[in-house]
Amino acid sequence: MPLERLWAGWRGEYVDSGPGGGEACVFCTILASGEDDSATFVLWRGESTAVVLNAFPYTSGHVLVLPLRHVADLEQLNGPETAELWSTVTAAVVAIKEAYRPGGLNVGSNLGRSAGAGVPGHLHVHCLPRWNGDTNFMTSLAEARVLPEALSTTWRRLRSAWPSPS
Repeated sequence: MPLERLWAGWRGEYVDSGPGGGEACVFCTILASGEDDSATFVLWRGESTAVVLNAFPYTSGHVLVLPLRHVADLEQLNGPETAELWSTVTAAVVAIKEAYRPGGLNVGSNLGRSAGAGVPGHLHVHCLPRWNGDTNFMTSLAEARVLPEALSTTWRRLRSAWPSPS
């Protein structure tokens, strides 16, 4: 099947707006909101890293691990931030495995707008559970995902499965 192209002229403004898009960072806004973590779906906070639920998850259990400091690129992190970021990714994987018992996981980052980052100005690592056959006819034909639980349920499941500090 040949690659099809759809004209989406309305996206021109988004593409032309540059890396920051001129909008406040959604992650910084959530982390500084002062609201209860259960209301903002902040799963965990460390010294330099936090974990939030993805508001538009691919699957239930999809989390984002991010530095507290607003940086776009891995090389902008200092040593302690890098160490905590990756140890937090590991903790997220452990919690997802405990809470969901998936067949596998995806862990990764989209670095920059051109790479698909939805929030290109604030580095974040996606961690999400996967199962054989989790892409079904709804995703393939209707470009829609069916999620079996509310974000508040996901937050409670992962929060209770979060590993204790060692």
